[in-house]
Amino acid sequence: MPDRAKPVPATPAGPLAGVCVIDLTTVLMGPFTTQMLGDMGADVVKVEAVQGDPVRRVGPGRHPEMGSIFLQGNRGKRSLVLDLKQPAGRNAVLKLAEKADVLVYNIRPQAMARLGLTYEEVSAANPRIVYAGMFGYDQRGPYAARPAYDDLIQSLVALPTLAQMAGGDRPRYVPLAIADRYVAAIGVGAILGALIHRTNSGRGQRVDIPMFETMAQMVLGDHMGGRTFEPPLGPPGYKRSLSPERVPYRTQDGYISVLAYNDKQWRSFFAAVGRPELPDADPRFADVASRTVHTDALCALVAEVFGTRPTAEWLAILDRADIPAMPLNTLDALIDDPHLAAIGFLETMEHPSEGAIRAIGVPTRWSETQAAPGRPAPRLGEHSLEVLREAGYTAAEIERLLADGVTADGSAGASP
Repeated sequence: MPDRAKPVPATPAGPLAGVCVIDLTTVLMGPFTTQMLGDMGADVVKVEAVQGDPVRRVGPGRHPEMGSIFLQGNRGKRSLVLDLKQPAGRNAVLKLAEKADVLVYNIRPQAMARLGLTYEEVSAANPRIVYAGMFGYDQRGPYAARPAYDDLIQSLVALPTLAQMAGGDRPRYVPLAIADRYVAAIGVGAILGALIHRTNSGRGQRVDIPMFETMAQMVLGDHMGGRTFEPPLGPPGYKRSLSPERVPYRTQDGYISVLAYNDKQWRSFFAAVGRPELPDADPRFADVASRTVHTDALCALVAEVFGTRPTAEWLAILDRADIPAMPLNTLDALIDDPHLAAIGFLETMEHPSEGAIRAIGVPTRWSETQAAPGRPAPRLGEHSLEVLREAGYTAAEIERLLADGVTADGSAGASP
């Protein structure tokens, strides 16, 4: 960690420079989507209720409403407070939409209709806008109006069931917001695709990005199995992934992850551990099809081998044999990983109000328009007046919005 944190740049130059995004999202999925757009240079205006995004109060923080998860999911944005339940707040969003390129929301479409911010209403203000909805379910199905959160979607796509099938004592959620994160990444791709279409056609459009169907595609891509065929050739599920023995292997002093996959790698592995005859002597391990059927036996054999030496010794042996292997990290070890340190992936930055924070980097590399973290995560309402002025509001109109509680000023020295 450097002795002195460097300031966060306010305006990154990236491939989306000049693109304006209205961000009507909260919590994680939507904000992570718009943060990635901001990392690529878009001007993201985060519209927040008077009480702010609820995730502001999640995780440790030096000040109220500036928790760790908010800081890691909302950089590169400007915060505008608007009470959308008041007509003046709704009208302000439509005024912003006139000059915007993208509007992203992650509440149910039915709630957007109650606010008077449907695609038809927003596109009437700007026919070129990309109107991206991130919500639970495809609106053509019976789940259309149901609420959706990460845990609920994990359950629907059988992730806790898979955890139990793979040897867990009971169904368990994946211990991270995997649905929110994955759907966010898919959402970025969908939004960029719509922007390319607009460039080619001159027309905006509505893009729906449902969590359930997006996650179902990911899970079933691995686990359709025999039900890929009609009639089925067997049950669903990918045997290798579901083996209870498919875990990091215990060594004499820790754990190691190893993935020999093809025939050449397995022959090299058996030779490295002193069993070069095994692929020919035991038909269970002769080729990829046989090894897949006998995954449990194979993993049990490998586990027995790895218990005979310490981790560092095994890593050296496997490296010489060109067998893919890595140590098992803890969260602290991940944060302090030497590879991430060498590329500057976690960089200490100076936040104007929160002091030194460790910012997560952008994983992609660009030869011409490198995406990069932009301005720091904003205080609630930090940019309200600035954004309203840019939208064309006069000083008197802004004062009226402040007096009516439609907006709030969270800039330096003000109380949002």
